[in-house]
Amino acid sequence: MSFLIRVQLPDEPGKLGAVATALGEAGADILSVDVVERGSGVAIDDLVVELPSGRLPDVLITAAESIDGVEVDAVRPYAGVLDTFRELELVEDVASDPSTGLDVFVQGVPRIVRSGWAMVVGDNGEGAFRLAASAAAPETRALRLPWLPLDHAAILDGEEEWVPATWRELGTELAATPLGKPDRVLLVGRPGGPMFRASELARLAHLTGIVATILVDGR
Repeated sequence: MSFLIRVQLPDEPGKLGAVATALGEAGADILSVDVVERGSGVAIDDLVVELPSGRLPDVLITAAESIDGVEVDAVRPYAGVLDTFRELELVEDVASDPSTGLDVFVQGVPRIVRSGWAMVVGDNGEGAFRLAASAAAPETRALRLPWLPLDHAAILDGEEEWVPATWRELGTELAATPLGKPDRVLLVGRPGGPMFRASELARLAHLTGIVATILVDGR
């Protein structure tokens, strides 16, 4: 089974290699490493690893944190290991047929920002409603989103009153960014975390801004 493990570690030569060695000794096969954020002597990295059947993900935390200065932010199952979908490819797919671009975009976003789901939500003045959603998105069709309209990308508090109870129960981390106009937003969720970082939010906002210029009539 594959897992995404997010680690904070000192931004020092050899430190990531030490983590990789420790994970390997615990039986994990490292499939990919992505740099999420770096600054002030600290690095945030995402590692996608595969564990043999029967091994518990707890071993990943124990192994990684056996290295001095390393902290594990989150570990969660991950199903997108072999997907090489990146921003440019997604933009090209949206541009190839803007009439279906919204659906293509929302399906591709979770693979890029490694979220559990994504949905595009609009507001017609009478309340928020779902315009498009990825395969794993919650079934909720109507939402009460007191923060709409939204004029800039934001990391949202998943414990606030407006968040559906099932999302809160799963510890869903949330982020949103306008899609062309303040009353239409891309909302992404990570059940069980990890939390969205500022660099990830900036990446999401940049991608959404590009796609918004391609879409025709909101679709």
